Amino acid sequence: MAIDYSVSDEGIALITINRPERLNAMDAEHYKALSEAWSTVRDDPAVRVAIVTGAGERSFTTGADIKSFLTAPAGLSEMWLTQRDQLLNRGLEVWKPIIAAVNGYCLGGGVTLMLATDIRIAASHATFSVAEVKRGVIPGNGGTQRILEQLPYAVAMEMLLTGDGIDAVAAERWGLVNKVVPKEDLLDTAYAYARRIAANAPLAVQAAKELAVRSREMDRNTGLRFEAVINRMLGFTEDAKEGPAAFAAKRSPEFKGR
Repeated sequence: MAIDYSVSDEGIALITINRPERLNAMDAEHYKALSEAWSTVRDDPAVRVAIVTGAGERSFTTGADIKSFLTAPAGLSEMWLTQRDQLLNRGLEVWKPIIAAVNGYCLGGGVTLMLATDIRIAASHATFSVAEVKRGVIPGNGGTQRILEQLPYAVAMEMLLTGDGIDAVAAERWGLVNKVVPKEDLLDTAYAYARRIAANAPLAVQAAKELAVRSREMDRNTGLRFEAVINRMLGFTEDAKEGPAAFAAKRSPEFKGR
């Protein structure tokens, strides 16, 4: 059992779902460890951006390990433990940018995890599906809630209601992923995106993400006001002084996140 976690000197966290013998499917222990990893990303000031991927080349993750959950189903009382072992796609608020490096099968809970990330890079052999209706259930952890925000209505409903999947080319065409690359270039490409983000002012990056995400739930005037207040707050930070100073001196800025 492993959810591998590491942080580079550049402030890039790498979370690897490491169970390739089960196509990186996750049982309860894996979900708990993944929750802890997301909380670390959220709370560690050294982390500026995170990448999530799966071990091996066959699978990003297929989500919940059906066999383990069928043999040990959760009790009904757990329905009301809504804050226990929170996940990125279950409502945990992580305003640091998250990049998904999709290396193969992205199925069920893999798709719902990816839908909660900000930037997605897919290997050319990656495939995507939410086939839960073929097994008598529905996509959980935001599967039915986020897919219509991120795909055209007809495409999203086709995936949800038929359970049929799409390949990486179609995922890129519909904007589900940012870029499709050869499998050997996957992590390098994800890190290239992460470095570009990590080079920016951390507080401004987190504020930009939060404002953009919350805009879907706010009326425009409230959003504009919220934006103005946050921008005024950022104006008092050291980074807001460093940015213009570096520009004037024709050097790269050294942002500190304060």
